[in-house]
Amino acid sequence: MSASDDPQILLTNDDGIESPGFRALYDALSEIGEVVGVAPADDQSAVGRKLSRRVEVHEHELGYAIAGTPADCTVAGLESLCPSADMVVAGCNKGANIGAYVLGRSGTVSAAVEAAFFGVPAMAVSLYVPGGSGDAWRRKASDPEDYREAAAATRYLVEHAPDAGVFDEADYLNVNAPWDPEGHATRMEVTRPSTLYDMTAERDGDHVDLIDRTWDRMQTGDIPDPVGTDRRAIVEGRISVSPLTAPHTTRHHEALDGLADGYDPEVTTRASDD
Repeated sequence: MSASDDPQILLTNDDGIESPGFRALYDALSEIGEVVGVAPADDQSAVGRKLSRRVEVHEHELGYAIAGTPADCTVAGLESLCPSADMVVAGCNKGANIGAYVLGRSGTVSAAVEAAFFGVPAMAVSLYVPGGSGDAWRRKASDPEDYREAAAATRYLVEHAPDAGVFDEADYLNVNAPWDPEGHATRMEVTRPSTLYDMTAERDGDHVDLIDRTWDRMQTGDIPDPVGTDRRAIVEGRISVSPLTAPHTTRHHEALDGLADGYDPEVTTRASDD
């Protein structure tokens, strides 16, 4: 804990330290703890866990602006700029980070995953804003007030999850809130990542367009995700909270055992040389 016994929270994101979602969480969490911002100086969306060897650091009114990735921010923060942090919160991202296939791409989620390897509880927080691209989408959720529901949920979890023992089982929480301009109260649901994958690619001359059709399907409600998944909760207007672990899981395979036992390095080397 910090000197005041309030939690010290390292706040980062991937949209950049000047983004409205970051400001919304900074203000909300400052009411319950000491917040130190360590966030990218500019937009670092969808960079995953990309890590730099050296980054520039600039002081900012909210903490520190880093010329680097969200993972850089977590490492720099926990090891140098905010080493006494009790928790890392990444967000609030503009755009949902839901589905198993998205988790490894997201800079927001990756910042939380990086914290988990330090043994520090973490949360990734995102706001689902329907639309997905274009100028009309960029104009949505452009004010910190638009993130009030996500900020309220984050504050609640930061206040209560550690003492409730949540992080005895989960390394980090992936939190997604629906965007509701009308400000209706939203229920919270514990979920698991959806396994729906609907990527496609179309060639156009010398280019190939990579298309994620999931976002269009979400707007129409045409998704097969069962009850209990993160995407189903968001589409139906609930806050999704997925308790996740950072290390990759392994499963014992007898078939692989057989291949390993049958491997003869001398025979294989000779075959490669031939």
